[in-house]
Amino acid sequence: MQILARLLQLAALAIPPLAMAAQLGEHISSGKMLQFLLLSVGLFVLGYTLQQYRR
Repeated sequence: MQILARLLQLAALAIPPLAMAAQLGEHISSGKMLQFLLLSVGLFVLGYTLQQYRR
């Protein structure tokens, strides 16, 4: 469970730079970038919650 929590947090930290790069390259709209950022927040919170639940 600890490994899954860490993987979710790591994935959440990787999404924002990728979304910003895609938006700067005009491959996605600003609205889509915001959706990716909200997804990353959700993944990080889920990972953090799993990590705290394990303790």
